[in-house]
Amino acid sequence: MDPLKSYFGRLLQEEISPMIMVRTTPLAEDACQKNGLNFVELLLPFSSFTKLNVPVRTANDQPYRIQLFKLRLAYACDIHLQNDEVAEEHLKQVVLDANQNILPHLTSEPPELQNLLKSRPRGYIYSWAIISSSDEKKTVLFRLNPIIAPSFGCEDRSNLTSCDFLSFPMESDLCPSWIETFNKELIRTVSFSEHETFDHPVACLFVVSSKDEQPINRFVDLLNTDQFPPLLNDGVMDPKILKHYLVLHDRQDGSPDKVSNILAEMRSTFGSNCKFLCINSAEARSDDGKDVPWMPYGSHILHRDNTARLLSREDINGVRDFMQDLSSNYIIPHMEQKIRILNQQVAATRRGFRNQIKNLWWRKGKEDAPESPDGPTYTFSSIESQIRVLADYAFMLRDYELALSNYRLLSTDYKLDKAWKRYAGVQEMTGLCSFMLDQSRKDSDYCMETAFTTYLKIGSSSQRNASRCGLWWAEMLKARGQYKDAANIYFRISNEEPSLHAAVMLEQASYCYLLSIPPMLRKYGFHLVLSGNRYYISDQRHHAIRAYRNALFVYRENGWSYISDHVHYNVGRWYSFIGVLDLAIKHMLEVLACSHQSLATQNVFLNEFFHVVQSMGKKFEVYNLRLPVINMASLKVFYEDFRTYASPSDVHVSENLWQSLEEELVPSATTSRSNWLDSQMKSSSRRNNDSAVCVVGEAVVVELEFQNPLQVAVPISEISLICSSSLNTPPPDGDFESPYNSDSSFMLSKLDVILETGETKRVEHLKLGIQLEVCPKMEGLLKITGVRWTLSDTVIGYRHFEFDMKGKQKKGRRDLSSLSTNLEFLVIKGLPKLEACIQHLPKKIFTGDLRPLLLELRNQSEFSVKNIKMKISHPRYLIPGNIEELNMDFPKYSENLESAVIKEAPATVIPNTKSFLFSFPDDAKVQGRACLTWPLWFHAGLTGKISLYVSIYYEVESCSNNMTYRILRMHHDLEILPSIDVSFNITPCKSSLHEFFVQMDIVNKTKSDSFSLHQLSSVGNMWEISALPTTLYICPVQTLLAGQALSCFFKLKDCRKNSSNEEHLSGCDLLMVSQDNKEVIDVSKSPMVEFHQFERHHQVKSSKMEAWAWKHSCFISLLHMKIYSEGLSANLTYSLFFLRYDDLLFFLTFLKGSGMLPVSVDSTSLPTVLPSLAEHFLKLFPSSIPSQSTLHIAPQLMVKLWGDLGKVDFILISKMAKTDPVIEPVERPKLLTNHTCHISISSNSPISWQMSGSRMINHDFSASFCEVGFHLRVQNCSDSVVSIRLVTYDVMPGRKHSEMAKLSDSSGNGSGWNDISLVNDIKVVSSVQGNRPKKLSMESQFPFIWCALSSTKLDLQPLSSSEIPLKICLFTPGTYDLSNYELHWELNPPERITGDLKTCTSGTVYGHPFYLTAIQLQH
Repeated sequence: MDPLKSYFGRLLQEEISPMIMVRTTPLAEDACQKNGLNFVELLLPFSSFTKLNVPVRTANDQPYRIQLFKLRLAYACDIHLQNDEVAEEHLKQVVLDANQNILPHLTSEPPELQNLLKSRPRGYIYSWAIISSSDEKKTVLFRLNPIIAPSFGCEDRSNLTSCDFLSFPMESDLCPSWIETFNKELIRTVSFSEHETFDHPVACLFVVSSKDEQPINRFVDLLNTDQFPPLLNDGVMDPKILKHYLVLHDRQDGSPDKVSNILAEMRSTFGSNCKFLCINSAEARSDDGKDVPWMPYGSHILHRDNTARLLSREDINGVRDFMQDLSSNYIIPHMEQKIRILNQQVAATRRGFRNQIKNLWWRKGKEDAPESPDGPTYTFSSIESQIRVLADYAFMLRDYELALSNYRLLSTDYKLDKAWKRYAGVQEMTGLCSFMLDQSRKDSDYCMETAFTTYLKIGSSSQRNASRCGLWWAEMLKARGQYKDAANIYFRISNEEPSLHAAVMLEQASYCYLLSIPPMLRKYGFHLVLSGNRYYISDQRHHAIRAYRNALFVYRENGWSYISDHVHYNVGRWYSFIGVLDLAIKHMLEVLACSHQSLATQNVFLNEFFHVVQSMGKKFEVYNLRLPVINMASLKVFYEDFRTYASPSDVHVSENLWQSLEEELVPSATTSRSNWLDSQMKSSSRRNNDSAVCVVGEAVVVELEFQNPLQVAVPISEISLICSSSLNTPPPDGDFESPYNSDSSFMLSKLDVILETGETKRVEHLKLGIQLEVCPKMEGLLKITGVRWTLSDTVIGYRHFEFDMKGKQKKGRRDLSSLSTNLEFLVIKGLPKLEACIQHLPKKIFTGDLRPLLLELRNQSEFSVKNIKMKISHPRYLIPGNIEELNMDFPKYSENLESAVIKEAPATVIPNTKSFLFSFPDDAKVQGRACLTWPLWFHAGLTGKISLYVSIYYEVESCSNNMTYRILRMHHDLEILPSIDVSFNITPCKSSLHEFFVQMDIVNKTKSDSFSLHQLSSVGNMWEISALPTTLYICPVQTLLAGQALSCFFKLKDCRKNSSNEEHLSGCDLLMVSQDNKEVIDVSKSPMVEFHQFERHHQVKSSKMEAWAWKHSCFISLLHMKIYSEGLSANLTYSLFFLRYDDLLFFLTFLKGSGMLPVSVDSTSLPTVLPSLAEHFLKLFPSSIPSQSTLHIAPQLMVKLWGDLGKVDFILISKMAKTDPVIEPVERPKLLTNHTCHISISSNSPISWQMSGSRMINHDFSASFCEVGFHLRVQNCSDSVVSIRLVTYDVMPGRKHSEMAKLSDSSGNGSGWNDISLVNDIKVVSSVQGNRPKKLSMESQFPFIWCALSSTKLDLQPLSSSEIPLKICLFTPGTYDLSNYELHWELNPPERITGDLKTCTSGTVYGHPFYLTAIQLQH
């Protein structure tokens, strides 16, 4: 880098150049004013020389030539240090002058940042080459910022070659030109300081007019020192300067002949330094001044009408020759001679070791002298002043080495003298010399840093000098490409300058960050914001807007919401100040939805926005108004074609769910009859086929979220859709012309809402009773294009719905979902529409609740409907009844007159369960304006939240429309609350092989409701239940209180050996307590028997063997249906059914052993015997199997297997206690039935066990915890030695802490019932196998801990028993289930277990439920 060719090098040559003091007479000034110029302005364009080519020889003998040279000219009255106030006003005027050219740029769009960075520079650039090789591309490249990298095509580095270059713009491409002028004027405010000499005049030019009387005397008057600058008279400047004399002749005043006489007299008096100059030789011009010869030279001067009108080319050439002669023949030789003389003096007095010792000795002791603010005073004759003059003259004549040596020599003297201002000035010039010599950057930066900090330490008197030093330092760094460091210097300057100056400095700092490598965009934007704020403080709003607008390119869409809001708000506000209201509103719109701001800030933003809008005097229409926030992703369009809905909530259900439910309802597309879609496609155009279908008179509802992101309530009025329609042909694309459209072919709804603080409203009548809808009134095409609204009765906002609908449709399939964003509709004529509701269906209900419901269908049209069918999603909960049950009194019609008797019913009752699909009778038509009522049955089978889906199909009678059928969809969400939990523990009776003792544990899981236990029934013809011999009834109490746990005991008898060959369904019912008016309820009647079949289906997977049986029975049914319906050959392989081969073989082997399989099956014969096996199982079921559902076939096979596997089903019937009030919102149930199915009596374990101990204790828990002891008796029931290991757990493995039982304090005094779950859905406990770990539904801390041994191991001899002591520690009162233990057993030696399905040598059983009630001891 050549410093002389850089901008800063040229700047130094212009600003540190010889100063010429000018003194003129009034007549000389008058001659110049004829051209609108003063004398200095006349000479100034010709004071710079680019090709002077003058030889110079200073202290060295080697001459060199100067090409670039400049003279500075100033009147004698102007040679003084400016006052701070005057300098401040002058700089402010520079900024104000720039405002005149800013406003046109503020009203236009600024250039994009990427385009600005991509532009090529006009001057010196920095380029970074890309180096590549043939085998591997090696890139030497700076890390590109991701924002600007695409601008240079650098996303893919592989495309770059060795000839590619990345170029960046110069600062002149970014920074406004007036800032350069401001910097120069700021530097000149410290000119003519007493501690520097490069501003001291090198020569004085005396100018006298030829019209002056006695010109010699006028020169003498000008030489009067009283009118010289104060610094010259005070001894700071050397009065012995070069004097040059000039006679100015105005050719308008006559011939210049007399000037020769004056010139001769001058030379005889003043010597050879006398010249004359003629001006105003041209005739006055009346044109626009384009042909004035002086104009190309006076671009820096404000042009007026009379500027240089009288200057001819001869005059201009004369001025140029005069200035060149003055520079080359007088100024430069004078400075050369001065340098040589001063250099000799300095060499004689200061250079050399001896002189240095003398200087140090002479200055010894000055270090202890007190410091003064201005330091010691130096006259022009002092050696320090002479050295400074020598160094400054050498610098101005480009002898930087001589200047640097003298600055360093002088620096030590000033430092010892504590002349800190002069020391800072010398350090400043030392740094500039190092830069011009292109020496060490470290040395130059150190010198500039020293000068800058020293100026600041002096105080306010040197603050402006510090600013000048900082500007030179920043320019030095920029010339070297160190833009980041230069930005830091500008920021340091801004901290010392007033607001206006600081604003300019901060703006320059931002450009330096942008020009850094890589560009620092965030710092660029941040410093622009700081600059704009300072501009606004200084009342420079135009510049503030310009700075803030440039910062927006950085903060736009980057997520920096706070500073982005600050910029947009202030730009909008300032635009309103200068009267540009449209741009003000544009920027204010960006801050309306500022949810992250505080309440006060949001109020300020809103008030300012409404104030600007009201200033326009009319309602302002805004596209994409940001308040309220519209969630376009939430846009949903609800319409009804052949699909109709009973309530708005039904529309939100997934269309896939409805379609899967309606597969058997909707007519097949392969039928010969053409449906309405086929007909419509034949009669409509292709565009109509892409449109959805709606019906005349049925509204199309648009659901949309309007959100208020603010903490201020926002009134929104006149919300409506924007629609267009066409009766015959579809509207052309882009037909929307205004944000509001009204048409007689449709009717729009309008609504007004007030969005409260932070509120989100979905515009739908489901939640708020409001909706956006359009109701077509005639056939044709309807298009919904957008939505419009009015904000606070001031601003009209509108937004278009823009979606790529083709991308949302599945390939090869048309999306028929009504829950879509399809906004084009084909309107067809009116059709009948059924309305439906299910009466008496509560939202919350207890588990086991069995109640009748009523389905009501209403037809509001004139046409009747027929062929009504209904499909129900969950028949476990809801089934249709018979028309005879419509007016029956439930539950009395189900009651039997006899109790505790065995009933028999035909076996066909079990398989004839209600189907998913129900067809109404053929005569069940709904006439026009009529209503149809049908009974339904509901049973709450499982705790939790469920959704019931019902689809009702009906056909339109006597309708000419192509749409021949419609489907009514219904959806209900229910919450089933816990009520009674039941579990059974079956123990074989030692006295009889066919009798069992059953322990029934009942827990009331409600918090405030009581239940009356009615009866217990067993299902099937194989079991008989009876009370124990010592009791008449199995239940000790009649009412089960809230949270209460109860254990009941009764006897179960196996009657399978006594059953006849004829298959009958029989059961046994037993009342729970004695009560005269209680009647036994017949569980074999509808709907009890149907719901029990579904419970059997859902509870079938209670054990591994049952899961196998269920899966393979389903397989047998599937296999039979395949062969029956498709006629598959006998070699059908098992791989078609995707089941495990070994599992199937094992299952068939089991069936052979149980007598249900006629032939033996092995791995080789399995594929060939499968068809014959299917024919064998076909004989066990009705002949209509192929038309039934597979889920109905498998349970029938399981009925055959249950008898051999030893299963029993129980139904516990209870009622709500009559003494309890009705608890809202749960409606009082009439009857509760708890179905417990598939309870096994088989023994898969060689051991049995029983826990004994206290069931209820009283203890004062406020004083201490309670320890309770128990005993666990374990018996070996096998004929082999069994190794047993007992393991206790505070929390069972695999059970989450949140699944622990939670103590429910119902009394408020520390006592209460522990709310626990006995089982999860399948309430099965085997007598020997034990109870599986239970998943409890409520959370708590650990209610108790085992404090005995956590693991015990023992060996039991055959048919022997042992007792294990246990102990727990309780901390709070409640009811506890002490089943958190495991028994691990192992046979020794291994033996086959009789009666099991496979050989077992080891296993794990889980603890039986054992409930302990702890009650707080009352004092």
